[in-house]
Amino acid sequence: MNSDRLSKRLATVANYVPKGAILVDIGSDHAYLPCFLAKNIGITYAVAGEVAVGPYQSAKGNVLSEGLSEIISVRLGDGLDVVKHGEVEYVTIAGMGGTLITSILEKGKDKLGSVKRLILQPNISAISIRQWLLDNSWKLVAEEILEEDGKIYEVLVAEKGKDAIDPLIPYGQSLEEGLLLGPYLVKERNTVFKKKWINEKKNWQRIYQQLENAVQTPDTIEKKQELLHKIKLVKEVIQDEESKWS
Repeated sequence: MNSDRLSKRLATVANYVPKGAILVDIGSDHAYLPCFLAKNIGITYAVAGEVAVGPYQSAKGNVLSEGLSEIISVRLGDGLDVVKHGEVEYVTIAGMGGTLITSILEKGKDKLGSVKRLILQPNISAISIRQWLLDNSWKLVAEEILEEDGKIYEVLVAEKGKDAIDPLIPYGQSLEEGLLLGPYLVKERNTVFKKKWINEKKNWQRIYQQLENAVQTPDTIEKKQELLHKIKLVKEVIQDEESKWS
């Protein structure tokens, strides 16, 4: 992967950044994403943010070698601390856990006033992001699920909701199911989606059996009930698809 050829997951993120965008890429690593966007999409300006010195230096070197220093500003800092109020309109955060992404958004909430769109790619725990978006009146407008190098990723795109009801619209009558599985992904139910949740269900069943054989404390019983509930939700969606993956 480089700034001319992105990984499949980063290319999916890039698809949601429009021409002329002013953005910040949090956890930019080598700054491949903003460099690609500058060369191929025609963004106006980007901030590449990194909290670690090593990746920050790599990003600075790549931006310089690409001749993009006028378009991309590489900054060292924690999350949205790297941007000023009103500086950006788009935020990309990719390659982190969902809980970490939500903590970055929560800590930097005061920097989101000018932001039109969040493009988020969690490695795990997308449910954490969906819940944060809902709690903070961001409307989920698109989702994708993809597999690359044996790993499954989700990309979530959100825009500021018009009112308190607006962010609930994608979920319809199935809020709990939508938060866990993704309201748009549930509707599409593509092959990768089915593979992911069949495997998750098998894992939960394995953990449930381990808990069943353990000492039955209140915590154990509560965990078992939680697992059974999630297994039920997934079963209702994927139905008889398991046989295709066995």
